[in-house]
Amino acid sequence: MNEKLQAWLEKAKSILYLFTHKKTVKGARITYQVVWNLILLVLTVGILGGSFATGVGAGYFAALVKDEPVRSYASMKKDIYNYTENSDLYFANNVYLGKLRSDLVREEVKLDQVSPNLTNAIIATEDQYFYQHEGVVPKAVFRALFQEVTNSAVQSGGSTLTQQLIKNQILTNEVSFQRKANEILLALRLEKFFNKKEILEAYLNVSTFGRNSSGQNIAGVQAAAKGIFGKSASDLSLPESAFIAGLPQSPFGYTPFTREGMVKKNLEPGLTRMKTVLKRMLDGGYITQQQYAQASAYDITKDFIKPVANPLEKYPWLSFEIENRSIEVLTTVLAKKDGYTEKDLQNDDTLYYKYKTLANHDLHQNGYKIYTTIDKGIYDAMQEVKDNYKFYGPDKAQIKKDPETGQNITIMEPVEVGAELIENKTGKIISFVAGRDYQKQQLNHATSAVRQNGSTMKPLLVYAPAIELGKVSPGTPLPDVALSLAPGVSTPWPRDYDLRYSGLVSARYALAKSYNVPAVKVYKEIVGQQPAKYLEKMGFTSLKKPDYTNLATSIGSMETGVTIEENTNAFSTFANGGKFIDAYMIERIVDKNGKVIYQHDVKPVDVFKPQTAYLTLDMMRDVIKMGTAAGIKSKLKFSTDWAGKTGTGQEYIDSWFVATNPNVTFGIWTGYDTPKSLKTSGMSYSQRTNNLWAELMNAAYAIKPDLVAPKESFQMPDGIVKRSICAVSGMLPSAACSKAGLIESDYFNVNNVPTKVDDSLVQGKYVTIGNNKYLALDSTPKEFSQFGLVLNPDFITRMVGSNFKNYDQLIPKRDRWGKILVPTAKMVDNGRIPNQVTLSVSGNTLSWSRSGDNDVVGYRVYQGHTKVASITNGSKLSYYAGNGTYYVTAVDIAGKESVPSNLVEIGAAAPPKEDKENKTTAP
Repeated sequence: MNEKLQAWLEKAKSILYLFTHKKTVKGARITYQVVWNLILLVLTVGILGGSFATGVGAGYFAALVKDEPVRSYASMKKDIYNYTENSDLYFANNVYLGKLRSDLVREEVKLDQVSPNLTNAIIATEDQYFYQHEGVVPKAVFRALFQEVTNSAVQSGGSTLTQQLIKNQILTNEVSFQRKANEILLALRLEKFFNKKEILEAYLNVSTFGRNSSGQNIAGVQAAAKGIFGKSASDLSLPESAFIAGLPQSPFGYTPFTREGMVKKNLEPGLTRMKTVLKRMLDGGYITQQQYAQASAYDITKDFIKPVANPLEKYPWLSFEIENRSIEVLTTVLAKKDGYTEKDLQNDDTLYYKYKTLANHDLHQNGYKIYTTIDKGIYDAMQEVKDNYKFYGPDKAQIKKDPETGQNITIMEPVEVGAELIENKTGKIISFVAGRDYQKQQLNHATSAVRQNGSTMKPLLVYAPAIELGKVSPGTPLPDVALSLAPGVSTPWPRDYDLRYSGLVSARYALAKSYNVPAVKVYKEIVGQQPAKYLEKMGFTSLKKPDYTNLATSIGSMETGVTIEENTNAFSTFANGGKFIDAYMIERIVDKNGKVIYQHDVKPVDVFKPQTAYLTLDMMRDVIKMGTAAGIKSKLKFSTDWAGKTGTGQEYIDSWFVATNPNVTFGIWTGYDTPKSLKTSGMSYSQRTNNLWAELMNAAYAIKPDLVAPKESFQMPDGIVKRSICAVSGMLPSAACSKAGLIESDYFNVNNVPTKVDDSLVQGKYVTIGNNKYLALDSTPKEFSQFGLVLNPDFITRMVGSNFKNYDQLIPKRDRWGKILVPTAKMVDNGRIPNQVTLSVSGNTLSWSRSGDNDVVGYRVYQGHTKVASITNGSKLSYYAGNGTYYVTAVDIAGKESVPSNLVEIGAAAPPKEDKENKTTAP
């Protein structure tokens, strides 16, 4: 035992010697120092490397964000809450029309108006640490960065809701480290300025959610809820909330609707995504297992609303018209806000363009409510009439250049239509018809098509101004004859539409029958006073310099033309007692905070005196009573006090009818877009237009009878009197005019009542030869002449000038003018004795042949040698006689008599009388 112990001690001593030996201790000390130094070196290198890497990373990050400005709270608030929100459109009486056309439909909503199911679903799906992080989740960022660098197949994303909001509202969708660095920086800054509720609310309003049931792109949960499920975001169920929350990851992949607004055939991606959202809500503790099971099994497809027609599809012309007018309104509003006037905008194209651009942006970004004057019921009814009308006339071939190939192709152009209904006292545009088919022609013919307005120009530019200037009254006689009124032209111009002349007619009758010559003659007399300025006051915007002097303007031939709206609106001036009230469609514009930023203000413009307006109206009543629109009344289903005017463009390329009553004015135009004649066989072009006008008015009457058919008539203002005048001259009646039966009465402005007595007629005698009347000569037998009246040569010169020679045209072909002759109605004696006539008898009726001489004024019938009858030329050449022997002679205008005709005998000859005393026969 001792030996073993001794041996162990010796071994231990040896080992101890090894460690305590001087050489061994020295070697161990060296080894320790080397190892320790290596460890220190590694640690040092590691620390330096980490510090270097951190410095490099920080420097790189700083380099990436160096150009990003330091944004203030105000700046970030403006950007974050700058939602692109659509404006809402309304018919009259707050009837909803739809959203303004836009690439993106959005509707703002407050967070407390969103279902908790939806907010929970969004957070569980898009940002589970939303309430814990300060804008960025570093772990998620590094994970996403690693996946990006390694090009990993699994991309989990690293953006919080805050980062997504920054990307949507301030930055872009650019994929780059610089954009990501800016996003992180701004997200951290945003979280310092805004609380979680504000950030979440903004996110819910800006995220995109695919398409709605109209096929429109949508953004914001309110637009998604309404556009997909037809309900507000506050009313969404759990499965509906989960479905919407799943959309932002792939809006157009998961959306249930196509671009055409139809439900997709394959809904599986969106349904699968909904279940994924529900699972994350379950994992996040937002819902129970039971809620998860029920929501996952729910058939969400039955909640999808049916496809809804896009308002742009159902009301394309109306939607675009509202948009364009709203931009014009806002252009002025914004400019005035900065201190500019409407005149400034008119005189500075650059300024106008600037504010129009701003207005366009605001309208499509700021979620306005646009309230219009359009009555939905009347508008819809008129479209139906327009679509079903069968008498527009034929389509006509038109050669046009194909925009794609550049080749000429032949297309068939239809007759187009434009019409507008305006409330007189306010200027409200109640309804309009823009065209036949928007898919074929987008031009709004009611508001934008510029056409020649034909004879509808006459009351606007000729008769009303002439009455206003005291040159004409409704009863003023005017010549409808072959005058040469064009400067420097000797051939007759203008011609009437029927290519005939009617002689002396009243201004009232000339307008009713739409005669051109009287209108141009009156206009020529007043053109020096620039009556086109009245058109300016009545809203004509397309007038050119020649329109102020060109005589053809008076019958509707303008340099460019006028819109249906402008032409119709001008007629409402007469209904408003001579005050023009500009037609408008935008009633008011309200911002999303409920503030009215625009309210239309009616601003009447004085154009004509009330007396002028009424006299013109009264003349236009005759257009409908007995003139070119006489067929209108029989087509209408109601009766009211109408006054109007028809119109036809040159070469029959435009057809018009505009009429006004105490409440409304309605104008219509039809024609081809490429001007061509409307004349066809069958129903006339004017009748087709007038009938359509009547059908459209009947449709409006069925909706709003009190508006369309007022019971009251136009009220005559003070200052108008009715006076008797001579129809020949328009002066006070003379004895001669009274004898002629040509006295009539009409209305006058009390300041323009005639004061001179008629001097247009002188007494005379006339004879009838054939169908013509001639002045009797001094030698003309009285038995063949009749009392008549002759136009005074001085009067004729005053009426038609000294160069006009065809006086016969001045006498109307009407019975009451039968005793009026012109000074040139003379028959020259041919110097011969009239030829003998041949007499015959049938029973007791004598008949004879007409003399071959052209100056014979009548025939004398003799029994024996006694004249028993005088028959004027032009009467029936016969005479009922008793028994006896007869002959006939012809008498010419100079009184020369032909030799007797052959003798004829009526009845048996009486036997000789016997003288009983002398037994002889009496001779």
